[in-house]
Amino acid sequence: MSQQLSNKQLIAIAEEFGTPVYVYHAEKIAEQYQKLEKAFKKSDAKFFYACKALTNINILKWLRQVGASLDCVSINEVKLGLKAGFEPKQILFTPNCVDFEEIEAGKNLGVHINIDNISILEQFGNRYGSTYPVCIRLNPHIMAGGNYKISTGHVDSKFGISIHQLRHIERIVKSTKLHVTGLHMHTGSEIKDVNVFLQGLEVMFEMARHFDELEFIDLGSGFKVPYQADEAETDVDQLGEKVAEAFAAFEKETGKHLQIWFEPGKYLVSESGYFIVKANIIKQTTATVFVGVNSGFNHLIRPMFYDSYHRIENISNSKGAERIYTVVGNICETDTFAWDRKLNEVREGDYLVFYNAGAYGFEMSSNFNSRLKPAEVLVKDGQAHLIRSRDVFEDLLRNQVEVL
Repeated sequence: MSQQLSNKQLIAIAEEFGTPVYVYHAEKIAEQYQKLEKAFKKSDAKFFYACKALTNINILKWLRQVGASLDCVSINEVKLGLKAGFEPKQILFTPNCVDFEEIEAGKNLGVHINIDNISILEQFGNRYGSTYPVCIRLNPHIMAGGNYKISTGHVDSKFGISIHQLRHIERIVKSTKLHVTGLHMHTGSEIKDVNVFLQGLEVMFEMARHFDELEFIDLGSGFKVPYQADEAETDVDQLGEKVAEAFAAFEKETGKHLQIWFEPGKYLVSESGYFIVKANIIKQTTATVFVGVNSGFNHLIRPMFYDSYHRIENISNSKGAERIYTVVGNICETDTFAWDRKLNEVREGDYLVFYNAGAYGFEMSSNFNSRLKPAEVLVKDGQAHLIRSRDVFEDLLRNQVEVL
């Protein structure tokens, strides 16, 4: 049975910790991780949590406990991972458009380095030669993902080294004696069709034939989770079967045993997350009934940024008559969470909950309009624990330097 928090639990958290508040369900995160382990049990698979989705250190510690490794895109994410207890060998560092010093910093911390730029690859090879293994991020020129902004493997993407630059990569590897142990690709997020992964895998197998010391192929992630009741999700069981078959065939043909790595982020934490807000006002105009809540895109930017859908429920009046509302925030911009959404009658003071709020919710929040960031709460074994205090006014001034 899928793990889910009840309205009663969510209301109790809102009353105890105030709103707006992000709530994460530890057991749901573990459930998602176990689904992946089961789906890929026939493969030599490793899963690196893409922590850009949610970096609260308690979430990192919990994912380490359930068995995940860690995928990081900045040196500070690497440091957070080490602080959370991950060993360097459990961390993959995949930055983009950083200078060489940040790559070196990752190397000095002993983590796996994933390089997606010809210039950086050459610099690394010239400085370290065969003394430190690297992974190379490739751009497979595959268009995939639920939104252009989260598609990362197409021809115009800034990510990865083009597969058509293979000869250039080979020249650098040969001349600098680089020790290439992995090849990586990531085509995007929200991928429902398992054939997209298999298409990418075929590209990677072809590239793998050019690297004799290869130990793993990393397919990134992009597993789809449902945001609406009738929405499909990635069939990871089917993908697991097909990936196992493909790797077995490749090993039989080439004699090479390779691990398969994945970097799930949203898949692990999205459905564990709930964002609770309070209805401040009900405002009726000539055309629309607005519910104005005590939050905005400073706390949850995805609907404005990606046109993303989040299911919203009135947990204070779950039996009320259904009415149509437009749910908006308190930011001095167009700040709409949902247009013409059917909700149980909303009264001023009611609590609304946004579902699938665990990924890129708090992580992309800001202090726009000098609004305070919300608290974060982790529910584990039925107990609610505060894992981030709500901002206070002094936090707005913490790094400012008064000179006037």
